[in-house]
Amino acid sequence: MIGLMIEIIPSEIVLAYGGYLVYQGHINFIGAVLFGTVGGVLAQLFIYWIGRYGGRPILERYGKYIFIHKKHIDVAESWFLKYGTGVIFSARFIPVARHAISIPAGMAKMKVGKFLLLTTLAVLPWSILFIALGRVLGEQWENIDEKAAPYIMPILLSAVALLIVYFLIKWMISGKKKGDA
Repeated sequence: MIGLMIEIIPSEIVLAYGGYLVYQGHINFIGAVLFGTVGGVLAQLFIYWIGRYGGRPILERYGKYIFIHKKHIDVAESWFLKYGTGVIFSARFIPVARHAISIPAGMAKMKVGKFLLLTTLAVLPWSILFIALGRVLGEQWENIDEKAAPYIMPILLSAVALLIVYFLIKWMISGKKKGDA
């Protein structure tokens, strides 16, 4: 949980190691998933609060210390402004965007409950996947990158497909509202 909260080591590695600990019998699968999910959500909540109370100036100045750079903020903010709060879920599966998307959510003062729900719904399957892979790999958990590759592409494609569906629905709703006017 702490490893996920401070985000120094990629979540895939931390969660795979958790799966290895499950494999060894030191912790149980449900506990690993619970703490992995809580750690991942708390990390994003921290970034959300920075965005909410510090805004862009603080993040541009100090974001590098939590591995968030100006280009990450720019991309996440443009996605959030263009596509709305639903992007919080889908962006969690896209490299770079998954960490930075919490910033514009905080800057836009998105409701914390909705933010936590969407974040948890995305972090939970991510935690389950990598803990399960770490458990299956056992002693070879350090090879998670090569072993996870066949699973990551379908997840990434599913996230992109969800984003497209979400955008199409928003576009259709906005077109309907314009037609009603």
